Amino acid sequence: MADLKMPEMNSVIIAGNLTKDPIFRQTTNGTPVVNFTVASNRKFRDSENRWQEDVCYVGIVAWNKLADSCRDRLKRGSAVLVDGELQSRNWKTDDGHNRSIVEIKARRVQFLNKRGRLTDLSVSDSNHSDEPVPEDEPSTFTDESFDRFLTDEESDLLKNNGH
Repeated sequence: MADLKMPEMNSVIIAGNLTKDPIFRQTTNGTPVVNFTVASNRKFRDSENRWQEDVCYVGIVAWNKLADSCRDRLKRGSAVLVDGELQSRNWKTDDGHNRSIVEIKARRVQFLNKRGRLTDLSVSDSNHSDEPVPEDEPSTFTDESFDRFLTDEESDLLKNNGH
């Protein structure tokens, strides 16, 4: 069989509401990072044709300027749409147990709640504008450093998929 090179693809989009206020901190070298959990609801009909609801809780991590934006704009109950990639982490607890988690490393976060006032935060990936955002317009913020470790081929793949 000929060598078949499969593209590596890791892309996730989820919409939901924050279950708690985001947790903001900085790494030892001063890099901002924020963690929060999104609850995403799914409605379906059961075998007796009654509406049921299932909730999926997903951890999110955002870095750098995106972390700053999340810290400033989000709180418990905030509605968001997150675009990113799955990542796993392993660590050892203080009592010696191994733990692991799978979470979404956010590339973009769209804040879906209406603002009560005008804001000077910019709206889009890299098109920064000095124009204020109207109070009823959601804002999207992107982690500009997200794909700095991607190969040229991986970057092209993301661009070709509308990202």
